[in-house]
Amino acid sequence: MKPKRDLAERKSSPTEVLVVLPTFNERENLERVVAGVRHYGHDVLIVDDASPDGTGELADRLAAADSGVRVLHRERKLGLGSAYEDAFRIGLAEGSRLFVEMDADGSHRPQDLDSIVQAARGCGGLAVGSRYMRGGQIVGWPAHRLLLSWGANLYCRTLLRLRVRDCTSGFRCYTRDLLASIKLDDIVSQGYSFQIEMVHRTVRLGYPVVEVPIRFEDRVAGASKVSQGEIGRALWTVLRLSLAR
Repeated sequence: MKPKRDLAERKSSPTEVLVVLPTFNERENLERVVAGVRHYGHDVLIVDDASPDGTGELADRLAAADSGVRVLHRERKLGLGSAYEDAFRIGLAEGSRLFVEMDADGSHRPQDLDSIVQAARGCGGLAVGSRYMRGGQIVGWPAHRLLLSWGANLYCRTLLRLRVRDCTSGFRCYTRDLLASIKLDDIVSQGYSFQIEMVHRTVRLGYPVVEVPIRFEDRVAGASKVSQGEIGRALWTVLRLSLAR
């Protein structure tokens, strides 16, 4: 396994927009997603958690062929939240201005990228790609998964008193000023509840959150990483954040 230091050399000049793609067993989807992001001119940082299916090796080949793509190899599966935290620290140190979270499974469309980035740049806080606002859409999910996601968002909005309709969306963009204010070392969530906590902290700090409608398309290849245990931990994290508030 490749150690954490196996990150491509530091960028010689700051990246305006850094798109972070956490990966674990996404070999079937990664190349298409990276090509879509690069088509819109944004730099990519892939964070691979020692995928046994060869995702890390594919990521290295993509990086070798394109200076706008880099890879951070981690020694084991450490989770979605910590993948974003590691990538954000790198981008902050290098001077990036806007930080995008995006799934590597193809469910987030690259053509929605620029509207999210522009919304974050315009509001100065957080822009969330929303499936549940007017104009948003989910394609390919069965009814039970739609109900679970909708219910989770209602739970988050109620307990944390949030007005954001899609607290769990993994397609979003943060400004540099917001990330620096959040203080990544204080984040307690390391799984999918990371998304919820980041929205909660943004609102608590007084930064604006805007939602941009997106079309979410369920993955074609590979398997979802969301387990029942992950869902349970996310619900418990929301309750804990509510009690702390």
